[in-house]
Amino acid sequence: MGHRLSKIVTRTGDDGTTGLGDGSRVTKDTLRVEAMGSVDELNCALGVLVSGGVPIAGAQDCLFEIQHDLFDLGGELAIPGTQLIDAARVAWLETLAERFNAGLPPLKEFVLPGGGAAAAACHVARAICRRAERRCWALSRSEAVGSAALHYLNRLSDLLFVLARVLARAHSGGEPLWQRRRGKVSDPDGSGHERP
Repeated sequence: MGHRLSKIVTRTGDDGTTGLGDGSRVTKDTLRVEAMGSVDELNCALGVLVSGGVPIAGAQDCLFEIQHDLFDLGGELAIPGTQLIDAARVAWLETLAERFNAGLPPLKEFVLPGGGAAAAACHVARAICRRAERRCWALSRSEAVGSAALHYLNRLSDLLFVLARVLARAHSGGEPLWQRRRGKVSDPDGSGHERP
């Protein structure tokens, strides 16, 4: 394979446009570019998570494989009419989510993002994944987007939620839960004001 990026600074985007994989140019704020950017941001967030180490058997390799899928999904978005994510990849995510969820107790309250550095990073990735899914759905209202790609992002956010729970429990034996009825914190910062 030849060099794909022989020159990084091209100045071709100085007019507010960017090139798609099919050679066409679009403005940088189009729905397609927003979707591509959100998928790229999600991949970066997973890179941060993986780089910090994921102390759950098999999870690190799965996340690395998901990063490859997200690169494929970005390619699918960059070349309109291309399909690189298929139903088999969606089914694979479902299987992973079920496997990692099997040992978790049922939830009775909402989970707060946190529970250790890895769990918190996983929650950040989950939130970005939800945004990427919203951007892709917005794009699908006006242009063709593969249904498998949309389903993939939905299942991935489910998996990341499950993994965040597993990681929090591995870190501290539990996970931070939203407390419906909690007491007031009196003057937490010494300012003379109470939290409502």
